[in-house]
Amino acid sequence: MSFLSTFVLAVLGAVVLTPVSIMIARKLGVLDHPGGRRIHQTPIPRMGGIAIYLAFWLAVFLRVDLNSTVIGLFLSSTLIVLVGIADDSKGLGPFPKLFLQIMAAFIFLSFSPSIEYVVLPLVNEVGLGYAGFILGVLWIVGLVNTVNISDGLDGLAAGICMIAALVLFWSAIKIDQIFPAHLMLALTGAALGFLFFNFNPAKVFMGDSGSMFLGFILGAVSWTGLLKTATVLGLIFPLLVLGMPLTDVLFAIIRRKWKGRSIVLADRGHLHHRLLDMGFTQKSAVLLLYAISAGFGLAAIFCVYGNWLLAAILVLLNMVLILNIMFRKLKVEKFWVKKIEKEYAEDKHKV
Repeated sequence: MSFLSTFVLAVLGAVVLTPVSIMIARKLGVLDHPGGRRIHQTPIPRMGGIAIYLAFWLAVFLRVDLNSTVIGLFLSSTLIVLVGIADDSKGLGPFPKLFLQIMAAFIFLSFSPSIEYVVLPLVNEVGLGYAGFILGVLWIVGLVNTVNISDGLDGLAAGICMIAALVLFWSAIKIDQIFPAHLMLALTGAALGFLFFNFNPAKVFMGDSGSMFLGFILGAVSWTGLLKTATVLGLIFPLLVLGMPLTDVLFAIIRRKWKGRSIVLADRGHLHHRLLDMGFTQKSAVLLLYAISAGFGLAAIFCVYGNWLLAAILVLLNMVLILNIMFRKLKVEKFWVKKIEKEYAEDKHKV
């Protein structure tokens, strides 16, 4: 009943507060206008992240006792949301935004214990020292930007974060960590409540305030969760849970470096863009990416139970599917280029 109330509070909070965020965004003129890489046809409010943030903390403050980790998470996540609001309304450069993300991660980790060691096979305990703090910053900031990049279709970022939070909730229950379990269930509920307004056709976008907040909470809570296990499995689990967006970001970095472009410059080569170019509708593309995310989550759960073969098969199938999506567009492009060149040559020959 305790967990159910956390979930219900977060869902209801998001359902009530999201329409309020839409009205505020319209009044302030914080709208996402069509054009460029955007595929919507009309201006859409993009301050839904405020509703996710408020719904999450409403549930947490009503259901969780205050401690240093809660205070640190509240202060740091508030900074992240403020950075997102500034970026949504005024626009921030990538480097000022990155600096503030790092600052937020430092604030959170300053309130939470750092990972002092990790248990590796054959080696046993390996001390991390200050490296544990640095790795924590890199992990949290990495997930902030991973979720931010994945926010490209109606309901995509909210849905994959909801799936990830639900699997991490299961993980926390598995190792009897009640506090992280409440946090993950609050995030699951806030994302679900927001999805009622954000799934295609979206009435509101979460904006950077929402995507960075979701990534920050997932990164912070999954990192502190590693402290409870400090094993290789503890390190692998969150990587698998967030396998789909992390793989997308990895491909984006490789793609941009290969083309000689800065890795911070946006492009139209992400998984969701390629699915649209292959003829998928927004809904079908999002549902397929949900399925891939769920597949990675199941693989993580199989690892916990020692079913390494099933986990490996699921990961392999997911990677084959992702690679097919990544390279299919290139094949389609080459086919049409050759066809156009052939038709042009024939027409020129007739003339």
